Amino acid sequence: MKARPQTSVGPLLRQWRERRKLSQLGLATEADLSARHLSFVETGRAQPSRDLVLHLSRVLEVPLRARNELLSAAGFAPIYRETALDAPELDQVHRAVEFILRQQEPYPAVVLDRHWNMLMGNAALGRVIGLFLSPEEAAAGAPNVMRLTYHPRGLRSWIVNWEETAAAYIQWLHRDLLRTGDDRTRALLDELLAYPGIPRAWLGIDLDASTDPFLAMEFRKADVALSFFTTIASLGTPYDVTLHELRVESFFPADDATDRALRRLASA
Repeated sequence: MKARPQTSVGPLLRQWRERRKLSQLGLATEADLSARHLSFVETGRAQPSRDLVLHLSRVLEVPLRARNELLSAAGFAPIYRETALDAPELDQVHRAVEFILRQQEPYPAVVLDRHWNMLMGNAALGRVIGLFLSPEEAAAGAPNVMRLTYHPRGLRSWIVNWEETAAAYIQWLHRDLLRTGDDRTRALLDELLAYPGIPRAWLGIDLDASTDPFLAMEFRKADVALSFFTTIASLGTPYDVTLHELRVESFFPADDATDRALRRLASA
């Protein structure tokens, strides 16, 4: 019987285990697997079955995109498809997302992919950005919400609590990197940290020590002052890579003055 060719899945599984800060024994215990067998898989001495790759992926909470990569590395076909958001197969989801954006009016909302690129936005988002940036300035950071916030020609000039807000967002992006190990996320984080006035020390600021119930992002330009807090929603139990990575960020007024200003802006 011909032996199966050696695969590269073992080192990838070890990387995910280490990313989750688990020992071999810890992962083996959680996966109901012998530590010896797991060690053999990680070193390439044993070839895992398709079911074992998927089982370890679930235990390690590996994102769907990376599960496909693990399957490919083990010599198996990927099982999670990646469909464009505007494809006919996702028509109902696209309608649902459009409904969410409409219902958020007159407050801003934006649909993001895994790299914080803006895929869709409601009219309120455009109105608010237009208060602070010209189309040329908005284009300097678009279509990425992180660049739009951090770019020297972007929104940062008008964020009153810039350091607190920027530190929170940079930590959010850093957590994305720790969770996924994604190279493009790493490149985006490095790019933002290379902008003027973005100290790497922000990665270690203790933002949980605040006595406020939430972090409000405060904008001010001339006589325009707006204050927001945000929520980020994702789809439940997605089996498609695109849907698994989709996020909807909704902005809500943090005070009554902002609520009134947004309603006036919508009716103008």
